[in-house]
Amino acid sequence: MTKRVLVTGKNGQLGQSLQKLVSDSVSGQGVTAGMTFTFVGRDELDLSSSDSIADYFVDKPFDAIVNCAAYTAVDKAESEPDLAYQINNLAVKQLAEIAKQRKIPLIHISTDYVFNGEGFKPYVETDATDPQNVYGLTKLKGEQAILATGCVGVIIRTSWVYSEFGNNFVKTMLSLGKERDSLNVIYDQVGSPTYVTDLAEAILEVLNAEFLMVNEEKTDSIQNSRLKIYHYSNEGVCSWFDFAKAVFESSGVNCQVNPIETKDYPTPAKRPHYSLMNKAHIKQDQPGLVVPYWRDSLQVCLKELEIKQ
Repeated sequence: MTKRVLVTGKNGQLGQSLQKLVSDSVSGQGVTAGMTFTFVGRDELDLSSSDSIADYFVDKPFDAIVNCAAYTAVDKAESEPDLAYQINNLAVKQLAEIAKQRKIPLIHISTDYVFNGEGFKPYVETDATDPQNVYGLTKLKGEQAILATGCVGVIIRTSWVYSEFGNNFVKTMLSLGKERDSLNVIYDQVGSPTYVTDLAEAILEVLNAEFLMVNEEKTDSIQNSRLKIYHYSNEGVCSWFDFAKAVFESSGVNCQVNPIETKDYPTPAKRPHYSLMNKAHIKQDQPGLVVPYWRDSLQVCLKELEIKQ
């Protein structure tokens, strides 16, 4: 029986990457075998409106929800906390309640910003959360709302996302690097970049595993303990300074990168200094999942950007 999957946030980096993977997959083969996907954006499903969410699901049956939509303007969230709270928390709670009522899994994307960034070793899923800005707080509230509903599924925390789609650090560096002789980039914030195509592939693996698990259970016996939290990013660690240098070196852009401290580049929202996440849990549960090294994935993205030009 074909599984019907709803994906929110079709116009974002992750939504577009998932659409590309699904469209490129061979019908009836691979991890998407037996699945059909419906991708929606704000025009079809507006997460800033609880009525829009309720109305959308009235006559639409789905077997899973993948929530890629979010309020991600980190600095702007400081001045728009109510909107960020609605999209990242209240809308997520509503989706989780729908998933619980229909006994279907929810895959939800969260962030490393739920931590305070003061750690010294890679964060595991059970480490204490302590967000330092409005965006991180609203994303944590969304996680907590999912847990409170008792729905099944997976929360995937990720970090430093970039792709050939939308606006992101890599595309900004390429644009600025072609306009300027030098750039100042922060060196005292470290983490792992995440190529969104790799994250999208991980989501499809997790989704497939969720369907297999549901098939092995009686629908009415699914328990709250089936909700899992995973960490996912590319392998390796770097600073934003390292990341920018790698972008220019790999793309042949002649731009000098100067390291600066966070205090020299003040922003409305406080950023974590340490965002490295331990990925052992998702690797253990998804033994077939490949997690590429960040520099290797950067090369893939840059090639995709060349193709698009």
